Amino acid sequence: MSEETTTLYQAIGGDETVWALTARFYELMDTLPEAANCRAVHPPSLEGSREKLYEYLTGYLGGPQLYIEKRGHPRLRSRHFIAAIGPKERDEWLLCFRRAMDETVANEKLRAIIWEPIERLAFHMQNREQD
Repeated sequence: MSEETTTLYQAIGGDETVWALTARFYELMDTLPEAANCRAVHPPSLEGSREKLYEYLTGYLGGPQLYIEKRGHPRLRSRHFIAAIGPKERDEWLLCFRRAMDETVANEKLRAIIWEPIERLAFHMQNREQD
């Protein structure tokens, strides 16, 4: 008898949930006044950013490696050097992600599992110290 591993991607609801999480994240970033600094480092249209985050999260959570297949290795930090990411932008990004995840991922334990590495990633993406 074979054991099948369940990925986070599957456990949270697969493509539908990852898309909902990503879409809600960018809706929040685009509309929350308390996310204005984070929004300002993004292009006027969030469509491309939304697509890239969706692709990245899909693979990151154990689903199909859409981002890598389409764009190669993520190299997230180097790809974000064009944006000035300080503590405000980082914290606003995390605020949007946390709210989006709370609204779209039903299971609290799964949210906690996802949150810790996402928070570490956000701190890693910071590329300036002062606001």
